[in-house]
Amino acid sequence: MPESLLTIADKSFSSRLIVGSGKYLTNELMEQALEASGAEMVTVAVRRVNLSDRSTGSLLDYIDTSRYFLLPNTAGCYSAGDAVRAARLGREAGLSNWVKLEVIGDEKTLFPDNEALVEATRILVKEGFVVLPYTNDDPITCRKLEDEGAAAVMPLGAPIGSGLGIQNPNNIQIIKAASNVPVIVDAGVGTASDAAIAMELGVDGVLMNTGIAGADNPVEMAEAMKLSVKAGRLAYLAGRIPRKMYATASSPIDGLVGS
Repeated sequence: MPESLLTIADKSFSSRLIVGSGKYLTNELMEQALEASGAEMVTVAVRRVNLSDRSTGSLLDYIDTSRYFLLPNTAGCYSAGDAVRAARLGREAGLSNWVKLEVIGDEKTLFPDNEALVEATRILVKEGFVVLPYTNDDPITCRKLEDEGAAAVMPLGAPIGSGLGIQNPNNIQIIKAASNVPVIVDAGVGTASDAAIAMELGVDGVLMNTGIAGADNPVEMAEAMKLSVKAGRLAYLAGRIPRKMYATASSPIDGLVGS
């Protein structure tokens, strides 16, 4: 069965895995993990890029922009205004008119401020940005973000960096069923099985950072995530068997000797 592409706005990607660029011990290790992941889109925090002097050493020196599509993010922003300013700075610096929009509402949980997120989405869409908002697993908020023009919605699987896996699979499926834009699970993936479960729910892709960067061997984990995203997608397309209370014999009983 030929695999369809992940299409967001006017761009298509062969890989359904989107990876981050933070938390690696070294930039060289990040570069190796990106290679192993097979990802084509890499998210970069605007505040981690030296926008005033690109001639000095930069994180971007280790990301081949002819190979990877940059997705700037507004990590660390706690208001709609701050997030909008960060997105504008990234675009003015030539990073991209795409933005992974984050507006954090709580420092301890890093849960999004959904009211501010909807407001920032409205502003940035009107300014011509392609907005991919990180939100909680609330179908109503995802609908509002889509109504404001979000190019995709990115509900969390679990809190950022928690590694807890998909905590509310039913809501993720409801969001997917109700959405007319791609649904990308963002945050909470801790290991390969978490990524596979997310994809088996029917979502269009998975975004992760800590699950790879925080592993004992990030390069091997990046490859594991690549394979699990593919496996989960194929399993979803293949269609799992129904869950049943009782056993069903795997061999036919008709025609048995002595029957």
